[in-house]
Amino acid sequence: MQGLHLYDYLVFFCYFIIVSLYGYWVYRRKKKATISASHDYFLAEGSLTWWAIGASLIASNISAEQFIGMSGNGFKMGLAISTYEWMAALTLLIVAIFFIPVYLRNKIYTMPQFLNQRYNGTVAMIMAVFWLLLYVVVNLTSILYLGALAINSISGINTTLCMYLLAVFAIFITLGGMKVIGFTDVIQVFFLILGGLVTTYLALNLVANKFGTNGILNGFHLMMTNANDHFHMILKRDNPNYIDLPGLTVLIGGMWIVNLNYWGCNQYITQRALGADLKTARGGLLFAAFLKLVMPVIVVLPGIAAFVLYQKGDFQQAMLQNGEINTDKAYPVLMNLLPAGLKGLAFAALTAAVVASLAGKANSISTIFTLDIYKKKINPDANEHKTVFVGKIVVIVAMILAIIIAPLMGIDKKGGFQYIQEYTGFVSPGIFAMFILGFFWKKTTSSAALFATIGGFLLSIIFKFLPFVMNLSFLAPFGFSIPNESGIYEIPFLDRMGFIFIICIVGMVVISIIENRRGVIPKGLEVEKSMFKLNPAFLVGTLIVCGILAALYTVFW
Repeated sequence: MQGLHLYDYLVFFCYFIIVSLYGYWVYRRKKKATISASHDYFLAEGSLTWWAIGASLIASNISAEQFIGMSGNGFKMGLAISTYEWMAALTLLIVAIFFIPVYLRNKIYTMPQFLNQRYNGTVAMIMAVFWLLLYVVVNLTSILYLGALAINSISGINTTLCMYLLAVFAIFITLGGMKVIGFTDVIQVFFLILGGLVTTYLALNLVANKFGTNGILNGFHLMMTNANDHFHMILKRDNPNYIDLPGLTVLIGGMWIVNLNYWGCNQYITQRALGADLKTARGGLLFAAFLKLVMPVIVVLPGIAAFVLYQKGDFQQAMLQNGEINTDKAYPVLMNLLPAGLKGLAFAALTAAVVASLAGKANSISTIFTLDIYKKKINPDANEHKTVFVGKIVVIVAMILAIIIAPLMGIDKKGGFQYIQEYTGFVSPGIFAMFILGFFWKKTTSSAALFATIGGFLLSIIFKFLPFVMNLSFLAPFGFSIPNESGIYEIPFLDRMGFIFIICIVGMVVISIIENRRGVIPKGLEVEKSMFKLNPAFLVGTLIVCGILAALYTVFW
């Protein structure tokens, strides 16, 4: 049933007090020495340990779009949606080996700073504005909206009030700076994983009980038996969800662009590692990779369990919205079946995920605006104290904007997780092309980067609306188009991202070669082979992660 018991409120209250007091303690302990320094506020320079970096990465990444959106996708399409999580584990290792050394060697603290240092101020400023719009309009709003919807479904608290409370809690943590976010995220991850595992455990037991037995292993076996089509990682063309996860593209296509751009070229994520030394940063990313392997157990299996229970007649009405099934309700209705106390723990886990992501995103918005726009264009002479003050104001303004915009987004129409992936994908191909060539091809010019930035975005819009202008059915025999629910042939967005990325790369190479012949000498970064050497412990950890991933894809192919 909907609503929280007294025991649930007590568990949640304990979580709130622990996070708040620990965050305040970290803030007071660090304040006297360094809190006025802008780099310390925005990056927690040199103070985060490997386990804090790894935990903070996961806490900032896992939010309502995973708990609610990915569980909803688990209900709809099954284990295949886990490819976002498991491919992310491999991506984190690639970022640790190849990306982070470049950032740290060249003393890069923000993504626009990288673009300014590698290309020019125009490219950096355009992308700073792009990122701010993307983070506020897509990410911050969707996290806030989905989180509020989930909490409303579980507790019955008004959705708007939920948004206010989540925003205030996140602001409280964010204003303490990156140190407070980083170290409180360790507690957030503890609640997130513990509460998530409890929900999964009870969901599997519910499935077992529904079939007259008990035990999580029996529950898992029954799920695989009664929803076998939900346990395949690679979808075939006749699968109705192929348009969201087009076959082998998840292994050799656009999924790489999604993950490498998100984990390697994203202020929101890389910010956790940019203030550390290379060994600590790599250790944190490796720890995050191991945690990523566990995430589908927490956010996907409950969705599949909800699907099996729904097929057996449970919560038929609770899953409906406006007369249609809303898959994003799978996790909340499942949580409503939990007993008092444990429901409070799961509720705390969900809240922890939402608040940690909001805080991390708000801090990144603040960092980009303050260091890359305010300090460079508005008030270059601002002292450290004023810079930090402006950063805090930006956090509050961003949250207010998110509260205003969130109800207007209509996120539930696509499903929260897919909504975020597709609309982030409008800028991902161009950004990643610009970063990857900027890293490893010294001849790449600023004009080529501008082409990828603006051209990639425009191409994304053209490809998105192309099916409404012309019939793309002629691409179907080649596997490049598929009919959507309305019968219109469109290119799956992951494939679309892959095509645009290739166009951006080719365009950048051609433009750079032409400009090189005209005597344009681009600015390169300091890159040498010694930067990419791995210590034995990291290498062993990498091999273990790769071995686990190979086994998972072999079993669930």
